[in-house]
Amino acid sequence: MQGRSLTEGSRRAVEVARRQAAEWKHPEVLPAHLLWAMFEEESHAFELLELAGVTQANVEQRDLWNGYATICTTTGSGVVQTSAEEATHENLPTDDVLEALTRDVAAVFKTVIAESVPDENVPAENESLAEVHRLARQTARNEGRDVETSSLHLLAAIIQVDRNISAFLFEFGVTAESFKPFDGKADALAEPMPVSFEIDLQSVSTSEQTTILRILDASANRAREGLRVVEDFVRFSLDDAHLSELLKKARHQLRSVLQDFDQQSLIDCRNTRADVGTRITTSAEMIRSDLLSVVKASLKRVQEATRTLEEYSKVLPVSVEKPAQQSAAQKLEQLRYELYSIEKAVLTTVDSRQRFGSRNVYLLLSSDQCIGDVEHVLAEAIAGGVRIVQIREKSLPDRELLAFARRVRNITRESGTLLIMNDRPDLAVLCEADGVHVGQEELSVRDVRRIVGPNCLIGVSTHSIEQARNAVLDGASCIGVGPVFPSGTKSFDKFAGLEFVREVAAEIQLPWFPIGGIDLSNVDAVVEAGASRVAVSGAVCRSENPRHAAEQLVARLSSH
Repeated sequence: MQGRSLTEGSRRAVEVARRQAAEWKHPEVLPAHLLWAMFEEESHAFELLELAGVTQANVEQRDLWNGYATICTTTGSGVVQTSAEEATHENLPTDDVLEALTRDVAAVFKTVIAESVPDENVPAENESLAEVHRLARQTARNEGRDVETSSLHLLAAIIQVDRNISAFLFEFGVTAESFKPFDGKADALAEPMPVSFEIDLQSVSTSEQTTILRILDASANRAREGLRVVEDFVRFSLDDAHLSELLKKARHQLRSVLQDFDQQSLIDCRNTRADVGTRITTSAEMIRSDLLSVVKASLKRVQEATRTLEEYSKVLPVSVEKPAQQSAAQKLEQLRYELYSIEKAVLTTVDSRQRFGSRNVYLLLSSDQCIGDVEHVLAEAIAGGVRIVQIREKSLPDRELLAFARRVRNITRESGTLLIMNDRPDLAVLCEADGVHVGQEELSVRDVRRIVGPNCLIGVSTHSIEQARNAVLDGASCIGVGPVFPSGTKSFDKFAGLEFVREVAAEIQLPWFPIGGIDLSNVDAVVEAGASRVAVSGAVCRSENPRHAAEQLVARLSSH
């Protein structure tokens, strides 16, 4: 059996399992690693687990790879433990066939490893995982034809082999009974999946019915393809886990809605070779100037496709059995609105990363924190490499504050330094600042945007990962992350600390700045937690040599 004895989905799952075991520095690749890997691809096994409510997080929390998994078999809802030597029954192949199958499985696993990223410390395949491969292949062959081993074959075998996983999945209702289609009868057909909506044959002609199904099929394909294109950009170019997760959920939502349509009817009415649209192209379609142009075009394609799906699905009546259930059109409308928010978040992240660039030290300028003339401190900080400044004066009357802001604007403009106004979008407009920063209790991003217009940067203070995620979706240009340490500018009952910095570093690529008590004594710890930028006040303002202090901070961040 060559590598093709595994379907592409199961082949990728095996490779992901091996890589994840290596990344976690586990000595062996276990069935639990393979179960975990099944959530990385939209295979049939993934769909079954998702419908049962099993998630990758559930697998991680149970820590199923911690310890040796005992080989066992399951019968119905019960679990019968056996040893590796006892895991035989009358349906298993003869000894000669078993030996051949084992050699085949080993060859497949080695082929997968050889074609993936080479690593001298590749974890060995555990005996229980070898048993999973053997049983899965046996099940495939028992179907009466040369069938490739699928993810469902592997999942069924995992339940038979690993007692801990079997008990874990039993909690979600996934047992050996969940795999009835694999009964070894070539002529046995599974029951058709029930659909919530059907074409009303009395209200549309046969020709119209075919047309509607062709439109739905083509639009569904466009939407799925476009979402994948955008997700790949966010995943591989932006490296943004938060937005990748949102796009993945959007794809799952779309797939869930599409299950409301009769899938076989969509396929039956597909006629790509006769589709006149496949022969209509423009020169612009074949050219993309950069990655962002690909993403923008795909985002629009998804929105157009979901709108087409929404409108034509309105021909489909609500199911009589589930009259209270949302219609496909309503679900698609909600999905389309969510996609608008995702589009905004993706494009804002790209734009903000370009505008902030390598500006890695953000100075919070306050006369209360400066031991010298505040404008002199500002000039020295800029000379030391600071390229973002926030005016943070809390006690000046509005007229004096505006006059001060205008003087600061003149100083920052000459050096190309961004000027941000704290809390006051009205004064930001009057002094021609580049942006505004607001806290959780101040104006929302939406209200600030109405005051400052479309081109102004808007920063938001966040104190938890949920607030950070919401700020991204609200359209913030950057976020403050903290407080990390106690500071001299604000008092807090509790501190988000370095753990919050790590959480944001793991998920979000919108520009973000750890804030709160950061100086030369602890900036390395902040960087080690994942930060590439910081916001400071006293570290520069209270320094006897603001230029040198700024230069040191910039150098520390740049060196990382």
